[in-house]
Amino acid sequence: MLLFTLRRVLFGIVLFVIVSFTTMWLLSFSFDSIIGSKLGAAANVDSIAAMKADLGLDRPVPVLYVEWLNNLVHGDLGSSFFTGQPVIEALPSRLAVTLSIVGPALIISAIVAIVLGTLAATRGGAVDKAAQGLMLTGYLIPNLLIAIVLVVVFAVNLQWLPATGYTPLSEDPGKWLQSITLPVIAMAFGGAANMANQVRGTMIDELRKDYIRTLRTRGVPMRAIIIRHALRNAAGPALTVFGLTFITLFGAALFIEQVFALPGFGTYSFNVALQGDFPVLMGLTAWGVGLTIGVNLLIDVANGWLNPKARQY
Repeated sequence: MLLFTLRRVLFGIVLFVIVSFTTMWLLSFSFDSIIGSKLGAAANVDSIAAMKADLGLDRPVPVLYVEWLNNLVHGDLGSSFFTGQPVIEALPSRLAVTLSIVGPALIISAIVAIVLGTLAATRGGAVDKAAQGLMLTGYLIPNLLIAIVLVVVFAVNLQWLPATGYTPLSEDPGKWLQSITLPVIAMAFGGAANMANQVRGTMIDELRKDYIRTLRTRGVPMRAIIIRHALRNAAGPALTVFGLTFITLFGAALFIEQVFALPGFGTYSFNVALQGDFPVLMGLTAWGVGLTIGVNLLIDVANGWLNPKARQY
């Protein structure tokens, strides 16, 4: 198990280096445009070249990357070209906003998926068809459309919840809950459908295996068989989908935050990308890729613990 974990950590580090280096290499093609935006009306060939030299952006990309990686290890992500704010200070508060909607949405999606997928697999018939109908609906309707409908119904017409804005948890827990309710529902709808379909398929396969029939012939109650055996053995593939759903929801947060005017990671990324703020974009890459790799590492370790065969890969 230790060797398996070390392999996954090493793979995560290599993946982080590949993604972050590729991002820097692609951004290097727009250094002139970024400097031109920073200089504004004073931009010309000579002034752009001079500022590139001052900022060290005239050096080869591998040299820039090694320097950036060294600074990252020491907790320094540089400062914004446009505001001068240290990147390490700008990102955590915005990431907290995004995780406050992605986290609950992922938990709700998992709970709904386990219940819905298990019911569909064990009951069959009309229950299975109804569950598959809900899953299909979740696939077909975009999160963005769901978000708009929720705003119109619950914020504009019924006025039960705020349409936009975000209140930090530390400031007012009640208002915080109100501000994230609609975004969480909008994101959880599609996530639950995706995971429920996986749970259903895995549970159906699991319930057809010989050991299930053996347990039933021994008089073990069906509820105990499902909870203690089938769900545990089906957890491996479901955990993989759980990790993929986290990545999907993290990406969907960009659009959901725009609808609800949330000052989160997605909104900040969109605004910074329009400016071409190189240090901030690299900081966003480090945080986003690092978080995604970390979540997938936890999923892989949990999967290896549940299924010893997975440790061979």
